Amino acid sequence: MTKAAEFREMSDEQLVLTLNETTKNLFHLRLQAQTERLDAPSELRKQRRLIARIRTIQNERAAAKDSVAEKAANSIVDK
Repeated sequence: MTKAAEFREMSDEQLVLTLNETTKNLFHLRLQAQTERLDAPSELRKQRRLIARIRTIQNERAAAKDSVAEKAANSIVDK
């Protein structure tokens, strides 16, 4: 299963926790990179991409909620 599919199965709360954890991890990796003690520079890219995936899924969910709310509002106005 891909990472995006795994993230889509998570609840909103789990996504927020994962995003916070990944952001903290990226911060620590950046500190290590600045002090020249970073073992795997590719980890920076991986963490940034994870953050992007999580935010994309959050945005998709927010857009879906807005769409449902807009349809509901339009159906009320039409009646």
